[in-house]
Amino acid sequence: MSNDWPRGWYSDEPDRPGAGGPRPEPSFTPSSPGPRGQRPPDAPGRGMYAPGHAAGDGRDAGGPGAGNAWPAQPPPRSWTGGGGAGGGAGGGGYRPRGGRRWLRPRRILAILAGLVALIVVAAVAVYFSVNSKLTKVDVLTPVAFTSAGTNWLITGSDSRAGLSKKEENQLALGHNIPGSRSDTILLLHVPANGTRPTLVSLPRDSYVPIPGHGYNKLNAAYSFGGPKLLVQTVQNVTGLPVNHYMGIGFGGLVSVVNDVGGVQICLKAPMKDPKAGLNLKAGCQTLNGDQALGFVRTRAFAEGDIQREQDQRILIKGILSKMTSPGTLANPFAVIPAANGAASAITVDQGTGLTQLISVAFALRNPVTTTVPIANLGLSTPAGSAVEWNRTAAKQFFYDLAHDQALPKNLVTGSSVRGTA
Repeated sequence: MSNDWPRGWYSDEPDRPGAGGPRPEPSFTPSSPGPRGQRPPDAPGRGMYAPGHAAGDGRDAGGPGAGNAWPAQPPPRSWTGGGGAGGGAGGGGYRPRGGRRWLRPRRILAILAGLVALIVVAAVAVYFSVNSKLTKVDVLTPVAFTSAGTNWLITGSDSRAGLSKKEENQLALGHNIPGSRSDTILLLHVPANGTRPTLVSLPRDSYVPIPGHGYNKLNAAYSFGGPKLLVQTVQNVTGLPVNHYMGIGFGGLVSVVNDVGGVQICLKAPMKDPKAGLNLKAGCQTLNGDQALGFVRTRAFAEGDIQREQDQRILIKGILSKMTSPGTLANPFAVIPAANGAASAITVDQGTGLTQLISVAFALRNPVTTTVPIANLGLSTPAGSAVEWNRTAAKQFFYDLAHDQALPKNLVTGSSVRGTA
């Protein structure tokens, strides 16, 4: 009975006598190697799976003429072709299967590029969304004179827009007050030479000429002709062209302070004023919107408006310092609500966009702060008790700003808080 299994497939078996004698030596030398990790076809030795035969002779691997059905076994690693050491000239050799493809530099760069693209798209969308919320009005008037740098007129009016009657009661604002007035009038000069900006308070009771209305208190210009007439008046009395305008009302201030999460103020003494709905203790504390409005409204000081102007400058600096802080800018859940709230609350000239507002926000983080030079705080006028400027000092003051020159130290009053009287 014939056996289809080749002899020697399981155990070594010596060559049978009479089977042709010893095998001839193969013509193989080290100088002519075969494929890496594989014996030449006629190399002596045992087969990979049939110990009794040479590898590749066809008798054990199911090759031609083998006469058996034993399947060829795969090598332990993938063979990629080529010859010689390390794969030979063909670049082949053994290559491990699988691999951490996700760690490849190209894939990492592609993922990073995708994330950057998403961030840019989101930032652009937020920019246009915030910019669209700005209320723009025609308030600027061209003038013949010029100045170095950029000048902003910043006003805070007593507008109650956005506040309910209940909120007006809580804030001690009163009701049905005719007209509108500008309680806060600030001039910000941003030099072109890179030096510190200067934030100047113009007292609302300053006795100045108003185009078409003769002499009156400065805030009367806002009542007579709104922000446009106020811009014209400020340009005439300072000799500085107003390049940008920004205004905010009572309700807008409250919402902005709340949107940024409050503003920290440090008081050396308590501040109490029932007329302004204010009751603050001494020490450092975070003011909410209602408290911040009372803080900038109170006039319960020996110097009245002069001290209130300092408080206004301190609050503005505190708001913008927080809005432009790394902690806020790096947190989209903080910066986006703050930006949206501020944009919805302010009014700007037609040429002002979000880019300009960002620049002024950084300028207001650390400006030189002062008040226009004053000669008399109780000038008697047909419009009532008013503030008289020191005309000689004021003229030199605004000339220095127009030419980006440092102000004399005796004209820089700074800003500090104090308790109410």
